[in-house]
Amino acid sequence: MSLLELNNISYNYDGKKNVIKNVNYSFDKGKVYAITGRSGAGKTTLLSLLSGLTAPTQGEILFNNVNIKKINKYDFRSRYVGVIFQSFNLLPHLNSVENVELSMRASGKKTPNRRQNAEEILKKVCLDDSLAKRRILKLSGGEQQRVAIARAISYEPEIILADEPTGNLDSATQDEIVSIFKSLAHNDGKCVIIVTHSPVVAKAADEIFELAPLK
Repeated sequence: MSLLELNNISYNYDGKKNVIKNVNYSFDKGKVYAITGRSGAGKTTLLSLLSGLTAPTQGEILFNNVNIKKINKYDFRSRYVGVIFQSFNLLPHLNSVENVELSMRASGKKTPNRRQNAEEILKKVCLDDSLAKRRILKLSGGEQQRVAIARAISYEPEIILADEPTGNLDSATQDEIVSIFKSLAHNDGKCVIIVTHSPVVAKAADEIFELAPLK
C-alpha cells in the first residue's frame, strides 16, 4: 500500500479549463520524488493538492488508504505533512531554534525538552549551536533553507513537500540541501516530494514525475 495516492485527480479554477486533468500516481515512504514540467503544467497546484490546502475538483487523494477529505485539515497539514518553500517563510524576528520550537508548538504534538529537541534537529541539518541562536536575517540563504527544513520535520511528519527549495541557492549549496532530503528519505523513511526546475535535483531523485501542460 502506498503512503499517498492520486486517483484520477483533476483541478480547475472557478469551473474554467483544467490545470490538472486525470492524474494518477502513487508515492511511497523512503523515496525522493521530483515533480517536473514546463511552467504552467500545474506543479505548484499539485503540491497544494497534496498538502491539503486545495481540494481536487475531481478524483481523490488517499493518505494511508484514507481520503484526505475525511481527515481534519489542520491535523493533516500540521502533523502528517511538512512543507518547505523557496522563500523559506521563516519569522525574521526569531532566531533559528525559536522558529523550530514555534513549529513544534503549532503542531499540537507534545514534545518534552522542546528546546533541546529543536537544537538536535538543527544539528541534523548541519546547523551548529551558534547558528541555532542567530537571527534569521543574519543567516545565508542556504542556512535559512536548512532552518526551514528543520522546522518542517520538527513534528516528525511522514510526508515532506518542497516547492523549488533550491531555486535561490548556488550549486554547491543546492547539492547539500539535496543530500539532506535524500537522508530524510533513505535513512528516516520519509516520503519527500520536490517540485523543481533543476535537472540536477531531478536527477538526484529516486523517481521523476513529469507533468505535461494541458492543450
